[in-house]
Amino acid sequence: MKINETSCCSCSGASKGQTCGCAETSCRTPAIQTTTSMLTFANRLDHLLARLGWHRSEHRVEPGLYRLGDPDAESPVFASANYTLSFDALRSQLAGIDAWILVLDTKGINVWCAAGKGTFGTDELVHRIESSGLASLVSHRTIIVPQLGAPGVSWPEVVRRTKFIVEYGPVRADDLPEYLKTHTATPAMRCVEFSLWDRFVLTPVEFMHFALPTGAVAAVLWFLAGPVTALAAVSAVLAGTVLFPLLLPVLPTRDFSTKGMILGVIVALPFAYVFGTNPELPAWAGVLSAAAALLLIPAAISYLALNFTGCTPFTSRTGVKKEIFSYVKVMAGMAAVGAAAGIILGVCRILGVI
Repeated sequence: MKINETSCCSCSGASKGQTCGCAETSCRTPAIQTTTSMLTFANRLDHLLARLGWHRSEHRVEPGLYRLGDPDAESPVFASANYTLSFDALRSQLAGIDAWILVLDTKGINVWCAAGKGTFGTDELVHRIESSGLASLVSHRTIIVPQLGAPGVSWPEVVRRTKFIVEYGPVRADDLPEYLKTHTATPAMRCVEFSLWDRFVLTPVEFMHFALPTGAVAAVLWFLAGPVTALAAVSAVLAGTVLFPLLLPVLPTRDFSTKGMILGVIVALPFAYVFGTNPELPAWAGVLSAAAALLLIPAAISYLALNFTGCTPFTSRTGVKKEIFSYVKVMAGMAAVGAAAGIILGVCRILGVI
């Protein structure tokens, strides 16, 4: 969806309809895009591709003001990100409701992540309120912002700069119809959940990031070290990108790194047993193979687990930084020692020692 915004060149002080001393004949309010609450096949396909990480940065709508239904001066105003899944989640839940949707330029990032990065923030919200001419379209001065956008928006600053009051809506868009009846969120509407389904939908995009390199590495390992070693590499990636988020609440400890390390040890133990008891290998080679598995697999899964710190309600920015500085060196050390063991085994295999 594209908006053809038309504004007067550098004459922000002119009022609507006033003649300017530039090529434009008059200052005009930026064009308003019309949208609906209906999701088309193309929308759903876009959502699927976004979930799979296909051209991730391209799943966005044009920032600006959107008209949903036939809104008037009393209609509610909602703020959203220009990530298609965020925008579509909002508009699809407002069926039968006339409203204005102010889309912020979050660079194609969802509300929560953009709030953390600062793109769904005070300055951008103020800019969109002013550039859209929103004050001339509505008689009230209230804009409903998703609760997950709260970390990026300072409501006192927005009020001071625009006279618009920020009203934090519920966490989930599907609660909006009920919320609009009273403009009061119940405790359930404020509760951030992270259900099994919420965790499951995160897995495809994470796995797809590693699918191609994992396939290449597994193919090489198959020919150099055998099918069990190739299976170990694939299992580590599947555990780190799919199994870890599904088991997140039941894994002990609070840190994602140690949660991933525990899962990694569980995944590595069967492979370590197979390698260590392989009758075709000398005893020292079996021990070295088992050690490599117990070092490399937990380190890989622990590292992959860190990818989920930015997309769950379990963490904070400071907590993530602390965790990274605390555990990445440990992961790197384990991976280095495990890789060295693997290299020694590979050289010995090539030389015919084993």
